[in-house]
Amino acid sequence: MQRLISYYVLIAVMAVVGGVEAAQTGASFKPDRMVVYKSVAGGDLELHLFLPQGWKPSDRRAGIVFFFGGGWVGGSPEQFYPHSRRLASLGMVAMSAVYRTMKSNGTDPFACIADGKSAVRWIRTHAGELGIDPERIVASGGSAGGHVAASTALLPHLRNSDEDSSVSSVPNALILFNPVIDTTMRGYGAEKLGTRALDASPAHHVVAGVPPTLIFHGTADTTVPFENVTRFCTLMQEHGNECELVPYEGKTHGFFNYDRDRAVFEDTMRRAETFLRKLGYLP
Repeated sequence: MQRLISYYVLIAVMAVVGGVEAAQTGASFKPDRMVVYKSVAGGDLELHLFLPQGWKPSDRRAGIVFFFGGGWVGGSPEQFYPHSRRLASLGMVAMSAVYRTMKSNGTDPFACIADGKSAVRWIRTHAGELGIDPERIVASGGSAGGHVAASTALLPHLRNSDEDSSVSSVPNALILFNPVIDTTMRGYGAEKLGTRALDASPAHHVVAGVPPTLIFHGTADTTVPFENVTRFCTLMQEHGNECELVPYEGKTHGFFNYDRDRAVFEDTMRRAETFLRKLGYLP
């Protein structure tokens, strides 16, 4: 009888633990603090910080900033909370950025690009307070957020005229999740950008000296065609830049999200960690 009772107690405990695990979502991860990196009409824009154990402001750790997806229309920094917590647990200072969108601020994609540049520049300017090495900053993001991240490195002609241009807004590496990389009719966003679609297209502004780039993309993506990233990587390599594309066979847009497929999330993070270790950004 005692063994039978113990068995049912064990089953009950396992059910509770399993239920907690199943219920955990990206929003379950909470940042350690928030800081304002930019003030705009309508409010302040924040970085949600995830700090490593033993972190000190005097550290010189690698940092990474994530930009959420949502077609430049909406979205939430919570999308990259799991990624941020994971990398913070490995020793990086990780941040998930709030930036302007059409829903929150009535803005267009160029405001998103401007905010991405502002975020990288603010992080570099305040590296001494954030415990970050200003020469080891990674920009990352998914979909339109991937476009924002890529734009910080590839669209120098879209300058923030009201900021100190002596501080670079170009990151030292890029990790992109099914990014919008071509904003012309061959890709995504041409109807939102109109006559300025080419100005905002990273694939059309590849030059030598773009930071090392890692891209994750589903081959069955119907939102951002897989052809866009294969062409972009080819252009990057032709210009002598490092670009690694990891295809996910049969996967569609947003396949990498923590709440979508935990196994795929783990796989992309392991590959991202390998990339970061190769750069010397993780111990």
